[in-house]
Parts: sequence; structure tokens; C-alpha cells
Amino acid sequence: MDITQTFYDSLASQYDKLFLDWQSAVQEQAVILDRLFADNRYDKSAKILDCACGIGTQAIGLAMLGYDMTASDISEGELAEAKVRAAKNNAQLSIVNANFCALSDVFADRFDIVICMDNALPHMLTKPDLEAAVKSIVNQIADGGMFVASIRDYDALLADKPPYSPPYIHKTNEGQRVSFQTWVWSGENYKLTQYIIDDEETLQVSKFDCEYRATRREELTELLLANGCSEVAWKFPEETGFYQPIVIAKK
Repeated sequence: MDITQTFYDSLASQYDKLFLDWQSAVQEQAVILDRLFADNRYDKSAKILDCACGIGTQAIGLAMLGYDMTASDISEGELAEAKVRAAKNNAQLSIVNANFCALSDVFADRFDIVICMDNALPHMLTKPDLEAAVKSIVNQIADGGMFVASIRDYDALLADKPPYSPPYIHKTNEGQRVSFQTWVWSGENYKLTQYIIDDEETLQVSKFDCEYRATRREELTELLLANGCSEVAWKFPEETGFYQPIVIAKK
């Protein structure tokens, strides 16, 4: 099991603590993506794959809006959590284990839209790894279909290479929850430690380690165009309302 699987398997039961209100985020992000799909002339009949679904933050919300949703991930821990949360929300979707670098090993069909949100692609720690992921994902998109992904604004972050992310402080009924990340850089790669501090009736501190490669928008754009996409556009938080830059690639 690699560091990414270990990270998400360990984090799965606490992933929702990264949100002030995970349930509200599910609904809000589904609305954002639904509007983006509509702007690109897709309706609820679109067949969608979320190829890095995590605990279902986007997939469950889109299924609740009526989309034909399939969700996949490499983390069994997160998939188990996603299934529980889908059932609680009466969301109808297929949830399966798949590596987005080898989607054709699991899926025979192609999809109208493939999404890969929440900075999943930068888990690819080299350019060849990222290209393998792009090839796999684009191959699973039907002709005329669309790829939608979000990544951190690494173009800005690489200028300063900050050693940590600003903390999120969430008030709870019993106290407060603080979450933040520390980043140790080595070139374009950085080791990330996610801390979650529950300061409630008793103090609990959890930490989870992972690694990323800072992916510039130009690099991802070039890889998408070189591997089957005909046009690529970027949209930013002030335009979409989503918390990260979003890339939209048409096949």
C-alpha cells in the first residue's frame, strides 16, 4: 500500500472534520458543479464518473441532484465511508475501487463527464506519473465529453513555498476544532502533514502524512492537449465559487 492509500485510509473517518459542515459542503459543491455542467450544455442525463471520490463529497451531492453517478477511489477506507454516507443521504450511485491511473482495468464504458476534485492529481509525484493519470482519465471520456478537475493554485504557491497552510478554526457544540497542514518542500514536491485538533471535552490530536507534487496549470494544460483533449480552460474561485482553480477539458 502506498503513502496516498495509507493517508486516505487513515483519514477517512475524520475527513469530514476538515469542513465546518460537510453536509452543507456536499450540497453547495453539487450546485457549483451542476451550474458548470449546464454552462457546458450538459443536463441530468449526463453519465458521470468521479474518479477520486474520497468519502463522496462531490459524487453524493451530484447523485442527489439526479445525475447518473459512478464514484471510484483507491482508498478502501474512504470508499467504505462514502457508502455509509450515500446510504444516509438516499443517494443512488455506484461506488467501486479503481485507480485513476488504470481506469480501463475496471470500466468498460466511457463517461460523458469525468471529475477529479480536491487536489487529487498532484498525488502524482512525477511528470510521467501525471501523464499516465491524464491518459487513463481522458481514455475513459466519451468523444465530445468533458474532464473537470480542481488543484491548488500552485502557480502562486511555488513563488514562496510556504511551510504551512492557514488554520481552519471551527466552533463546535463542545468547544472548537482546528485543522491545518505543514509542508516540507523538496523542489516541486512537498511532504504534507495534516493535523486535526479536537479541543472539546478532552483534547485529541490526530496527524496524517502524505506527499504531493506542485502541478502548474501550464503543465496540466499541455498534458491534456497532448493526450486527446481539443480545448482546455481554467476557471478561478471568484468565478465559480469553488475553493480551488478548476480545469475544464473537452475531448
